[in-house]
Amino acid sequence: MSTMNAAFPGCDIIDTGLQDLLDGRETIAALLVAIGAPRLRQLGFQVPDRVPSNPEHRLYDLLVKDDVDAAHSRYNSLIRRLVSFERAAACVKK
Repeated sequence: MSTMNAAFPGCDIIDTGLQDLLDGRETIAALLVAIGAPRLRQLGFQVPDRVPSNPEHRLYDLLVKDDVDAAHSRYNSLIRRLVSFERAAACVKK
């Protein structure tokens, strides 16, 4: 995990998402990072300037393609992981 504390909750998906955005891949992880981009930048993370528009809708659409019945709960779970990561990072930044 490059610049992150591996103990942060959700670090794995955030690290993957940052790399996917850099590589121009639209993945679940990349869209999650795009959703959190403003806060992540505020916390000092290098989020690419070019992020997909409407990442919330795009993420949900990607999850529906995987499993329509589980899309809503998976979406909420991913958002909780993002928020947990941001909160942990904010505590360390203080």
